[in-house]
Amino acid sequence: MSFNCGILGLPNIGKSTLFNALTSTQQAESKNYPFCTIEPNIGKVSVKDLRLDNLSKISDSQNKIYNQLEFVDIAGLVKGASKGEGLGNKFLGNLSNVDAIIHLVRCFEDNDITHVNNKVSPIEDIKVIGTELLLSDLEKVERIIENYKKKNKGKKVDQNFLETLEKSRNFLEDGRSLRNLGYSESQEDLIKSFNLLTYKPIIYVCNVDENSLIDGNQFSKLVEAYSNERNLGCMKISAKIESEISGFKLESEKKEFLESIGLQETSLSKLISKGYEILDLITFFTSGPKESRAWSIKKGTFVPDAGAKIHTDFKTGFIKAEVISYEDFVKFGGEAKCKENGRLKLEGKEYIVNDGDVITFRFNI
Repeated sequence: MSFNCGILGLPNIGKSTLFNALTSTQQAESKNYPFCTIEPNIGKVSVKDLRLDNLSKISDSQNKIYNQLEFVDIAGLVKGASKGEGLGNKFLGNLSNVDAIIHLVRCFEDNDITHVNNKVSPIEDIKVIGTELLLSDLEKVERIIENYKKKNKGKKVDQNFLETLEKSRNFLEDGRSLRNLGYSESQEDLIKSFNLLTYKPIIYVCNVDENSLIDGNQFSKLVEAYSNERNLGCMKISAKIESEISGFKLESEKKEFLESIGLQETSLSKLISKGYEILDLITFFTSGPKESRAWSIKKGTFVPDAGAKIHTDFKTGFIKAEVISYEDFVKFGGEAKCKENGRLKLEGKEYIVNDGDVITFRFNI
């Protein structure tokens, strides 16, 4: 199972340009007219992790494999999308399959790039998209409730099922996103299964011009204030600059360019890390002479389920897990020295994996 982030926004705000820069490809057409992207473009991006580099050196690994995040370029949504405007239903359907949302917002002025509403107004743009997501969820929840009642007419109903959905419907009718609704654990498990759009984690990304990348501008500051009020993430990026950077072949060229505009790392690197963060992911490692590899799991994952990421046999035949913290692995110089110094722990099925654990699985089929 891979984790993915959908890049969402109005038409002509730089989604496809950003996607191309992220994946260093030209898969997504970038043209100055609405709906040039019809089918969702999907690309995988490595999540660079210095810890894996260090583990690979210590283990003298032949191969090194980073975590990957999937990014999905969703075609531009417009007002009325939930009712089918601009192929909206299809685009919203594509969005239901992503794990988190990157809402790209136009925060630059450019007379050569048309705005679908003929003016740059980031908060209005955010509200247009937010309303469409909310209306889509409301319609879906009402349909589920109606179908469930019809199917179970005269029968005993699942009260938790109905209460969860009715609670969600009332919240949506008040114009509030489901991620702000406090669910019980059982209700949360249920609501996750419906892939409702306003329940998904979201981050606002301000697409700014080159001169505004460090300090922002009047538009990005409005978005930052809006997101802070709602305890949501927000960051700045210049899709145009990132597109230029992705064209450099040599790392030295990238570094020189970044330094010339006052940056230490690309905004894309920050965005990839932020995507990892809003998905509530952590990393564990496997490391040996053949391969060092990073693996993505959700926080709170039990060690047999982490093993299943590698192979289902690791879970079904789980015996024990040999666990070394990343810090100890580096400090003592590898697995053998960690064993000698009592830093290798044997953990059972109830062990919850920590970020940075280096794990060897014992299993038997």
